[in-house]
Amino acid sequence: MKNPSSEKPKLRILLLGTQMAIGGAQKVLLDQARWFHERGQKVFAVFFYDKEGVQAKWQADSDFPVISLKAFKSGNLGIINMILIIKGSFALWRFLRREKIDVIETFTHDSNLLALPTAWLAGVPVRIATHHGIIENFPDSYGKVHTWLINHGTAQTLVAVSSRIREQAIREGVNEHRIQVIKNGIEPLSLEGISRPEFRKEAGLKDDELFLISVGRLAYQKAHSILIQSMPALLKEFPNLKLGICGGGVLKRRLETQILELGISDSVKLLGRWDSVTGFLAVADIFVLPSRWEGLPIALLEGMSAGLPVVATNVEGVDEVVKDGEHGFLVPVEDVNELTNAILKLLKDKHLRLNMGAAAKRHVLEYYTEDIMCEQYAQIMTKLMPPDKG
Repeated sequence: MKNPSSEKPKLRILLLGTQMAIGGAQKVLLDQARWFHERGQKVFAVFFYDKEGVQAKWQADSDFPVISLKAFKSGNLGIINMILIIKGSFALWRFLRREKIDVIETFTHDSNLLALPTAWLAGVPVRIATHHGIIENFPDSYGKVHTWLINHGTAQTLVAVSSRIREQAIREGVNEHRIQVIKNGIEPLSLEGISRPEFRKEAGLKDDELFLISVGRLAYQKAHSILIQSMPALLKEFPNLKLGICGGGVLKRRLETQILELGISDSVKLLGRWDSVTGFLAVADIFVLPSRWEGLPIALLEGMSAGLPVVATNVEGVDEVVKDGEHGFLVPVEDVNELTNAILKLLKDKHLRLNMGAAAKRHVLEYYTEDIMCEQYAQIMTKLMPPDKG
């Protein structure tokens, strides 16, 4: 008979992000938290602040604690936010000590910088940093501190979400032996229960209209203006074409102005933020990702998981997921003509669209699932855990 006292103790894991907002890194954090919770670990999902007022909903949807440290507030004076950050970091230190956290995993450069030294001081035995790609407007001085912290053991390892992100981290000065690659994964989308005709009708799509979908924050990185710029040429050949862009962000008004100036308001819609875009993916014909840079985008994996062919820019992370000519087409960054031509190839050939979409779905289900991703994180946690904690 098995002695209960000899059973391996469960880990107490804290997953920490910077801001509560709808986005890929946040989805990875919450998905990991759910995965580990379902396997009996004690999990806490913690963020420095709630940017979009989503904490209550996220907590209602989760069986594990979802916590805001309230360490920042948009619109505050810099000195006030500095005080909040200090208070939030101290609250984090107390939480780590009180809950006897075994593992902390941080999800952004900001959370790496703020939380890893705090976790080191609190005596957390396993400290994992992650690198999800280029950080827009991240100061060089912060980057140097970030690299120093990683190289000097504040985190035992830095997880890069793609091979090219690993190369980027090395260029930033991170010691190669401290970096491991774990590619992002998703829970495969279920389209069961979604009636394509009914959802198309709800979305205002007619039976003969082709539908492009793009998902991402309305920010410079995502380059939606390039996609919008391609629409007049696409509409010349396919007047029944529609484009939907899911996401919110600082460039909303600028993109709305661009759409008005091009005279394509009837064909292009900014759909706003959605907790789930599964319905739109279920009724779309092509997934388009025109980003200037990426890490390994969750939205791309979801689009492919839904069986959509992809037109995307040939940037880090994306080029490791999408095989050009098999799952869709890769095009140069900010090249409107190449983007337009690639979309036209798929619009003109339904058979090609369906075949590429099916290949994309098979590829994601084989290599980019949540189970594959989380099992690799679990292996790192077990490997790094001191013998007296394991």
